[in-house]
Amino acid sequence: MAYSAISKSSLYFNTKLYTGNGSTNAITGVGFQPDFVWIKDRTGTNNHELNDAVRGANHQVFANLNNAETTPTNHLNAFNSDGFTLGNDGSVNTNSSNYCSWNWKAGTTGSGTTSGAGTGKAYSYSVNTTAGFSIIKWIGNGSAGHAIPHHLGVVPDFIILKIRDAVGDPLVYHSKNTSAPETEFLRLKSTNATQDEAAIWNDTAPTSTYFYTGTETTTNGNNNNFIAYCFTEKTGYSKFGSYTGNGNADGTFVYTGFKPAFVMTKRTDSTSDWLICDNKRPGYNVINKKLFPNLNQAEDSYDSFDFVSNGFKIRSSGTGHNASGGTYVYMAFAEEPLVANVGASIPATAR
Repeated sequence: MAYSAISKSSLYFNTKLYTGNGSTNAITGVGFQPDFVWIKDRTGTNNHELNDAVRGANHQVFANLNNAETTPTNHLNAFNSDGFTLGNDGSVNTNSSNYCSWNWKAGTTGSGTTSGAGTGKAYSYSVNTTAGFSIIKWIGNGSAGHAIPHHLGVVPDFIILKIRDAVGDPLVYHSKNTSAPETEFLRLKSTNATQDEAAIWNDTAPTSTYFYTGTETTTNGNNNNFIAYCFTEKTGYSKFGSYTGNGNADGTFVYTGFKPAFVMTKRTDSTSDWLICDNKRPGYNVINKKLFPNLNQAEDSYDSFDFVSNGFKIRSSGTGHNASGGTYVYMAFAEEPLVANVGASIPATAR
């Protein structure tokens, strides 16, 4: 039985849908002050914008682009106690357009100096060890084996890393990406299968204190600036796993130990789009509303998953998430745990 120390997942992760107004727009109802906000226009071809409180308001990098960080005005203007405030920029707030935001809470902040090989460099962070999430910004040193503190206290399972001040793909570490994940990486903006390159993670597994970067400019360019989002699995709240497709609309069942609120998948043995579904779009099974982190396209509609009390069931034979024999990794967060804690009498129910 997957008992969880987190009885209310929405205190740490929540999907918030909103409609643009073309003016100042205070988005409320997130349920906490978010530290990482990922926004996508559901009705238009705007980019996936990644915003965080460590870099500050109006600092965007993009999931689907390799562009350097932008610092425009009137995008995400503020992180608030129950959401965030938007300016009038059309990419996040076109009048009458529909948007999706995925929100995570970090919160405890600090700073220091990196270690490992080469010259130590300044870094700062925000972390929530209960939810297993941290945000780190730092300066690269160009040396193989640069050790970046993540402050989770346990080994991270999933990392999104992006160079801020130069062109470079957002890169992904996943602990279930092959049997030696520290030697592999995925590109968030790309359909590529997993790739092997020592210069990305220095072929060094993360520890409970650090993750490591090699000599690749896009992960450790000397004096370049970087941002990373680090996650570790928490029972009943988050899961970072893998599954094998069966090529059938009566697809694979993936056990998470909770009713999902968010699932992102990526095929690793062949090309495919990344895929995100959540519990707000459309709000019932079968879930047929999808957004693609590597694409700027509007929301698509075809059957993908059922979210049930203890995991998700694939409901499509599409090769993007269910090719026969295909291997996939996923990232999932809970709507509610299967059972909140030892002795709880009411388990989660299916939708």
